[in-house]
Amino acid sequence: MTTTYEPTTDTHATLHGKVALVTGGSRGIGAATAVRLAREGADVALTYVHGKEAAEEVVRAVRALGRRAVALRADAGDADEAQGAVGRTAEALGGLDVLVNNAGVGVLGPLDGITLADVDRILAVNVRGVFLASRAAAARMDAGGRIITIGSCMVQRVPGPGGTLYATSKAALIGLTKALARELGPRGITANIVHPGPVDTDMNPADGPYAPGQAQMTALGRFGTADEVASTVAYLAAAEYVTGAEFAVDGGHAA
Repeated sequence: MTTTYEPTTDTHATLHGKVALVTGGSRGIGAATAVRLAREGADVALTYVHGKEAAEEVVRAVRALGRRAVALRADAGDADEAQGAVGRTAEALGGLDVLVNNAGVGVLGPLDGITLADVDRILAVNVRGVFLASRAAAARMDAGGRIITIGSCMVQRVPGPGGTLYATSKAALIGLTKALARELGPRGITANIVHPGPVDTDMNPADGPYAPGQAQMTALGRFGTADEVASTVAYLAAAEYVTGAEFAVDGGHAA
């Protein structure tokens, strides 16, 4: 799937002067989120592991909107790199106001086919990496800081077999989000989680072999777009009285 970024000027931008870090921001929901936050006025850092060229394309799109941007290679599954991306963002862009925990991996398959290596990798990226990045970000944030995590519709409805490990990892993020909201609330920092449903990306295209079945599981009967998820993230990046909440952007997948 190819995404086209068109520069625009939004006089009602809500994030002027803010710095955001989007993990896994080189494609899909992460790329759309990085650009959307830039449209709202934020300077943006994004991480990638293998997609350097795609990450640089997002950087160019952000800069075309008149915002600063930097791409950082960082594997969320590596403890040092997951935490280090926060410090590198602050050094490059002068601080950190918004963290979007988007980086994630998935292994789908029968329960008895999941290896210990699969368990370690999924939990390292999807849970440990989010925890470490959030902790590092919270240490640098002032009042008004925002931690937004990308979960999954599979924590609210697992439509079939094969998703045990992935659903487990994403469900853990609900507890993390609610606990962060309680712990950081007195400092004026919010924490929320967004659960996308089937979304049209290069990893799960709307014209893929499994797409018709996924679309039928939603109330709207279609895939969502990365921009639709990004718009909810942008709302939460600006919202002041919303924390510890779950937002389903799933077309009614859980209905």
